[in-house]
Amino acid sequence: MTRIRRGYIARRRRKKIRLFASTFRGAHSRLTRTTTQQKMRALVSAHRDRGRQKRDFRRLWITRINAVIRENKVSYSYSRLIHDLYKRQLLLNRKLLAQIAISNRNCLYMISNEIIKQ
Repeated sequence: MTRIRRGYIARRRRKKIRLFASTFRGAHSRLTRTTTQQKMRALVSAHRDRGRQKRDFRRLWITRINAVIRENKVSYSYSRLIHDLYKRQLLLNRKLLAQIAISNRNCLYMISNEIIKQ
């Protein structure tokens, strides 16, 4: 009997996995079984860290806003600022406020002073 050549489907699947893991180090990019495991592990980490990244950036923005607000007035805090913004129905998110706090502190001081006056 003549030898039957295998199909291309399994080779295509392994090639796709190997392409994904081509930047990994050592056996993690060369051996099929380890490559598959590392791919699954990488995708799990990526999924988990997308949520964590959102959390971390929110914490960073809050810290920056709080630091700048407390420099201006000792009695005024981040939580009071956010509360007053909601009371006045000003739609400024934390990312925007943090950018204002870093680039132009006087603008943030003006916003907080306007909120206090009303």
